[in-house]
Amino acid sequence: MGTFFLVAAEAESSGFGLNLDILETNLINLAIIIGVLIYFGRGFLGKTLSERKAGIETAIKEAEQRKEKAAAALAEQQQKLAQAQTEATRLRTEASQRAEALRADILKQADADVVRMKAAAAQDITTQQDRVMSELRQRIAELAVQKSEEQLRAQVGDAGHRLIDRSIAMIGDVS
Repeated sequence: MGTFFLVAAEAESSGFGLNLDILETNLINLAIIIGVLIYFGRGFLGKTLSERKAGIETAIKEAEQRKEKAAAALAEQQQKLAQAQTEATRLRTEASQRAEALRADILKQADADVVRMKAAAAQDITTQQDRVMSELRQRIAELAVQKSEEQLRAQVGDAGHRLIDRSIAMIGDVS
């Protein structure tokens, strides 16, 4: 603020003089500085601003390209997610169907096993009954023969025994 410039002052006297009015001198100084900056700095400032503008435009284009790539990648990933969800649903359905089919096969096999076991048990029971009946018939026949022999011996004496023994022997020879 203490800067003084020599300027032409319009005063009552003509000529050059020293202007001590700070406001007028600051405005003049400011105008001179702006003029010098415009004259000498136009090329530099224009170049700097153009470079800055080009850098900003490049950054904007790169950002837009990244945005487009990100949107494409997002769409691709969303499509893959949808495919994965579809595949998961298909796999769950197939697994459920396989499980149901396996369950039905197991139940069918279990039913067949039960029928087979019942048939085997019934066969075993029938075989056991036949064996027991055969043993009972044999035992009854043995007891009947034994009882008949005892009764015959009691009724027929020694002579009858000899006759029976001879008859049995003759029957044995004929066979």
